[in-house]
Amino acid sequence: MAHSPHPSLKAVTLTHVRYRRGDSLGHFLAWVSLIPVFISLGGFVAHFLFRRELQGMFFALGLFISQILNELVKKSVQQSRPETCVALEMCDSHGWPSSHSQYMFFFAVYFSLLAFRGVGISTRASKVFVAAVSWPLALLTMYSRVYLGYHSVAQVFAGATLGIVLGILWYWVVNSLLIDYFPAIEESALGRFFYIKDTSHITDVLKFEYDNARAARKKSD
Repeated sequence: MAHSPHPSLKAVTLTHVRYRRGDSLGHFLAWVSLIPVFISLGGFVAHFLFRRELQGMFFALGLFISQILNELVKKSVQQSRPETCVALEMCDSHGWPSSHSQYMFFFAVYFSLLAFRGVGISTRASKVFVAAVSWPLALLTMYSRVYLGYHSVAQVFAGATLGIVLGILWYWVVNSLLIDYFPAIEESALGRFFYIKDTSHITDVLKFEYDNARAARKKSD
């Protein structure tokens, strides 16, 4: 059997976001659509390199599991993307549910629950402010996927719903079950080698680290 001289190609679409030339809003939303990438690479990778705090590490693990589940659901349902995907060269992947929306709403709900729990935040006003920060980003990301033509409205709402449900579930698993093992992980050989720490028992982490940094400076003088 003769092979086609032009085999079908599949793109790695990690940062491959298209918008209509001259569309300023589309350009802005194309960058918004990359927020999950910025959070994963700029946020959680930086957190592991410089903070190595267990709550943040399990947060990242939950997002990773959520995205695996998203791919499994997509392959199971196999719902096509909207017709606009032809121009975007995205018809080689399924669209339901939207992985971007699922990622951002998982992030928003978990982040908000952490804020209200008071991890590193002492005042009620600060908790409300921090919890509210992620939701406009989640909504903008969801809107960007429809505006740019990558998903239908139903697909982004399905992703958002699944993200919220999984975010709440994973938060409960981590902070009701797994948190009891945080001290053991911290004291393990790997925990000590990688300087992994648990600060979930500290009310105001920022003030705690500030006070300890000042105290250490005074001792060194």
